[in-house]
Amino acid sequence: MESRPLYLGPRLKRLRRELGLTQAVMAEDLAISPSYIALLERNQRPLTADLLLRLARAYKLDVSELAAEERDDYARRLSDVLRDPIFAEIDLPALEVADVATSYPGVTEAMLRLHTAYMREQQALAGLRGGAGGGDSADPLAEARRFVAQRRNYFPALDSKAEALAEEIEKLGGLQEGGLAEYLRSQGLRVRLMPADIMMDAVRRYDRHAEQLLIDDTLAPQARRWQMALHIAYTALRPEIAALVRGEAFASETAAQLVRRALAAYGAAALLMPYDRFARAVEARAYDIEALSGQFGTSFEQVAHRLTTLNRPGQERVPFFFIRVDAAGNVSKRLDGAGFPFAAHGGGCPLWTLHDTFRRPGDVLTQWLELPGGERFFSIARSVASGGGGFGKPTIVRAIALACAAEHAPKLIYARGEQPAATPIGVTCRLCNRATCTARAEPPLGREILPDDYRKTAEPFTFAES
Repeated sequence: MESRPLYLGPRLKRLRRELGLTQAVMAEDLAISPSYIALLERNQRPLTADLLLRLARAYKLDVSELAAEERDDYARRLSDVLRDPIFAEIDLPALEVADVATSYPGVTEAMLRLHTAYMREQQALAGLRGGAGGGDSADPLAEARRFVAQRRNYFPALDSKAEALAEEIEKLGGLQEGGLAEYLRSQGLRVRLMPADIMMDAVRRYDRHAEQLLIDDTLAPQARRWQMALHIAYTALRPEIAALVRGEAFASETAAQLVRRALAAYGAAALLMPYDRFARAVEARAYDIEALSGQFGTSFEQVAHRLTTLNRPGQERVPFFFIRVDAAGNVSKRLDGAGFPFAAHGGGCPLWTLHDTFRRPGDVLTQWLELPGGERFFSIARSVASGGGGFGKPTIVRAIALACAAEHAPKLIYARGEQPAATPIGVTCRLCNRATCTARAEPPLGREILPDDYRKTAEPFTFAES
């Protein structure tokens, strides 16, 4: 009996994405054209036995696993989705569903993704309507942040393994670029700096076939070291990262991937800034971030982030809140170790100098803050940049801030000298009842607004007394 053609387009696309490869890179690995990869992924060409073997050799995969039948699985998953009450009035015969899953796997994948997104939004809305704050349960980013926060951004297993690795790398030439490259060489991996056009939009790429770690040669030295440290974290710390993730029941695979990414970044920072050595330097330099950056050869942001992780029992340092925002106010990173209240939804307070850093790039801005409830904090903010490295390459500028409770501020070099008056700020306009704020964007919840027919104040809104 003649065997039927093997169409594995969606499976091939998932494999490529799991490996972090573009179509062009996979085509190069398999010695075929990128356009042929595109045809394979759209099921417009069957996967030949020769290509199946090339895939297995290039990426060290099991042929039987690659060739496993997936059409029945697609048909089952699509049938489950189409049982949703939203489709109740539509006649959907099982044979037609199976035909769609078999003949149009791309359409099936799109349908499955749309329904997954729809269900997440429905769960989030249900949580908000219930008033229990359950909306975050369907938000992968919020779930990942919660995972880190519940452990106070401290993972002793990663710190211990990273410290041992750092000692091993020190013997091979230190924790600078040369020492990291020598360690990777001892693991059978060659590090190569490659032009951006060869990297094809990647800043780091692990070539399994040739056992090479390729890094964009336009990256600054600090960024190159960081990418090498990240690769070491993903490989040498893999068992520790897997153990931390294994026992968790994440709502989605995206949340699990975000946690893995956060843990790998933690491990890379712990490798470049080993806990004991870094903690001693922090005390000696009174938390001077720029000085610590120079001592450890890391960026301002990497040092600021590492300061939030110093929570080893008996060796704790100042607990910090950390945030990173872009010029539009979008929060791309947040770590809370200081009890600093920050709105999960809506903009932050415009009176916080975090937002002024875009007008004063590179300057460290300090500020004493007082919240409506009387809590006082000390803030350190600065702009940071990433990207660039060549003509036409965009540079992304963001702002980061560290904040600690006022009682800890005297330990910081930034808070020495005369203490100015604290700036009264709010968590967000909707939750702030400061009546005289001229920077207010919205009225607070639960307050009635007075008419301004006959009297207009400098503040955007005037509130009734009760």
